[in-house]
Amino acid sequence: MHWGTALEDGGAAGLVRPYFRTHGRTRPTRDLPVETLVSTTARGRAITRGSSQEESEICVLCRTSQSVAEVAARRRIPLGVARVLLSDLADRGLVAVHTAKMGVGNRPSVDLMKRILHGLSRL
Repeated sequence: MHWGTALEDGGAAGLVRPYFRTHGRTRPTRDLPVETLVSTTARGRAITRGSSQEESEICVLCRTSQSVAEVAARRRIPLGVARVLLSDLADRGLVAVHTAKMGVGNRPSVDLMKRILHGLSRL
């Protein structure tokens, strides 16, 4: 097998890309459940350099609040990769992480569940 062919055909690309996108890291610095909402900060809207194209595109996407799951789905990246990238962006102040309000019994609120359902139906 010629490596160039495998990468061009997508054969080995799936194994390499997630690792490459996160600079070899597999764990985010923050706890980001799939329902966590993320939005671009003023600093993230002014992003010009020092970020990858993927990070810039995530900042553009999150100009309207997105859940971690929505970012992964819309960017077509594995959930773990989305968590690492979003965590990095949050650490740099480019996105804000909005924690969910809990309802009764430490469960997500009905409002949060409605927003998640609406977001998933848009996908």
